[in-house]
Amino acid sequence: MIASSAASLLRAVVAVVFILSILRFVLSLKSLSYLLGRLWRWGEERTQAYQSFNVPRYGEGLQENPLYRKAAAYVAALPAAEDSDHTNLFSSGVRPNEFSAQLAAGQVINDFFLGARVSWTFFPGAGDGGCLVLRLRRQDRYRVLRPYLQYVENAAEEIENRRKEIRMYTIAAGKWRSVQMTHPATMETVAMEQEIKNRVKSDLESFLKGRAYYTRLGRVWKRSYLLHGPPGTGKSSFVAAMARFLSYDLYDLDLSVVSDSADLRSLLLDTTPRSIILIEDLDRYIAAGGDVSGMLNFMDGIFSCCTEERVMVFTASVSKDKLDSAVTRPGRLDVHINFPLCDFTAFKTLASSYLGLKDHKLYPQVEEGFQTGAKLSPAEIGEIMIANRGSPSRALKSVINALQRSASFNEAEKTLVTNYSSGSRRLSESELIDCTTGRMGLGLGLGKDTTVREIRKLYGLIKLRSGSRREGTMPAEVAGNAPDAGGGVDERR
Repeated sequence: MIASSAASLLRAVVAVVFILSILRFVLSLKSLSYLLGRLWRWGEERTQAYQSFNVPRYGEGLQENPLYRKAAAYVAALPAAEDSDHTNLFSSGVRPNEFSAQLAAGQVINDFFLGARVSWTFFPGAGDGGCLVLRLRRQDRYRVLRPYLQYVENAAEEIENRRKEIRMYTIAAGKWRSVQMTHPATMETVAMEQEIKNRVKSDLESFLKGRAYYTRLGRVWKRSYLLHGPPGTGKSSFVAAMARFLSYDLYDLDLSVVSDSADLRSLLLDTTPRSIILIEDLDRYIAAGGDVSGMLNFMDGIFSCCTEERVMVFTASVSKDKLDSAVTRPGRLDVHINFPLCDFTAFKTLASSYLGLKDHKLYPQVEEGFQTGAKLSPAEIGEIMIANRGSPSRALKSVINALQRSASFNEAEKTLVTNYSSGSRRLSESELIDCTTGRMGLGLGLGKDTTVREIRKLYGLIKLRSGSRREGTMPAEVAGNAPDAGGGVDERR
């Protein structure tokens, strides 16, 4: 028995020694391969003719060399930079916990392009900012150099866009003033039908890659959007999400403070490429007698060629059908996006964002409330959820109550508008307020919790609509409260 155990132990020891020997042999081969590779590269560097290209940080007049900035950003993002034995690390200063690498003095980083090996080396200078040195074999110069530099520039632009601090510009004393844009909206958090959202994202991505396409067509490289719908439906948040998706700066152009067309052109010239130019409340500007001619030239006139690589976004609180066709025609407003009042699908998106809910036992009651024709804006629902974020059930009950009040209010509005317009029953404002607690108010669907403010709003709405029908028109302010049915994106290519 003892002899058998000793033999088993001896076989185990021999097996371990054999495995270790094989492992040592393999590691020796790897070490040998590494040493041979180093030796080969050393011999290649001594026997091959190499050419070096300096990329200084500053040129004449201490002007920064754009190629240096892009090359430094590209090289710092290479995996070889972080894998190097020594690399300088810096905080980006734009987003928390984000760091960037920079080459140390004399550090060499290798890269490969089209089968050729190139290397970058940083040499610090005394007061001139130093330079990067690009080194490659002389025989690869004509085949690799220009395509490689173009590749470096394109890759650096993508890197800079991802790290870019988005700025928001407003007009102050006739000049643009900027602050950091901290609006948290993203394409993922905005309440919108997923199909429409995907189409918009695809359109924006196509625009980003479309410089050569627009140039071939002889068209200005810009894109314009019309966001139309009632107030509180998320148009402004969607613009912020577009800016974050594109990594574009945002210029909020308030036409009411622009004195004339010359002032408008001056402000437009001061905007930078890769930016969004936002003009809100287009319908109100036109209704107030604004300079429509100057605005149209701003949108697609010869001067619009100064707005290359920009996205123009116009918002309106009325349906696009209420706007002048000369404004909304293709070429001026390419894509039309309707922002309707909230439906059950949009409500679920809001509940997921605000309350972290995917489903709830009260969802059927909420859906029933929307099916009765009740209308609430995403902003109204969002405020309810914020106020009750500690209790999702209480938040949903508050939404259900708001939907019930909205349905009752809409029904009362229809009844009173019919009576008022036909002349069969005309109520004064005081009589209408008395209806909140009387039998007449309850019969019209107005509950006892209906506020005086809501009644006065209804009374003013009835007077506006009645007067508009007698004149055959509907005021823009009233039309803005009636969203389009269906909603969606209308692309004008």
